[in-house]
Amino acid sequence: MADMTDAEAAASRPHRHDTREAVLFGGVYGSVLACSMVAALTQYGHTSRDSRRYDAAWLLVTALASALAHGYAHYIAERAPHRRGDALRSLADEWPLVTAVLPTVALLAGAGWGWWPANGVEYPAFVLNITLLFTLGLVTARWSRRPWLTAVAVGVVDAMLGVVVVVANAVIK
Repeated sequence: MADMTDAEAAASRPHRHDTREAVLFGGVYGSVLACSMVAALTQYGHTSRDSRRYDAAWLLVTALASALAHGYAHYIAERAPHRRGDALRSLADEWPLVTAVLPTVALLAGAGWGWWPANGVEYPAFVLNITLLFTLGLVTARWSRRPWLTAVAVGVVDAMLGVVVVVANAVIK
């Protein structure tokens, strides 16, 4: 068996996402997930402090489960041979997804702990996540050296993902 060239060896290793790519993918996915979960969990009008703590817990559990599923899917989708620890690295690479939902978890938990009213907290949660989506798009476009106008357009497109969830929630209700 002939020795592999450096390029062939690199091609045979599992693809590692760089930090910027992981932040964009995980951040957008996590923010849209947070919008969707808030919409789903508040659909039936449960606005007690207890229900907001429950909503926060479910959002965190869902984000962790999504991160595990996404990391595992990346791991098994790679056709290259894996080294020891690759599975754990694939799972750890999903930290931006979980991180992106933490502000919404804090917002819901804060309402559950009485820091602010539990009724209507979904609206600030939607604004928070739409703002996060816009910011992620803008920042990652600027990291890629895109012009400001293009970066703003990318941010707006990312924010529209959250707006779609909000509009869909309003229409479905």
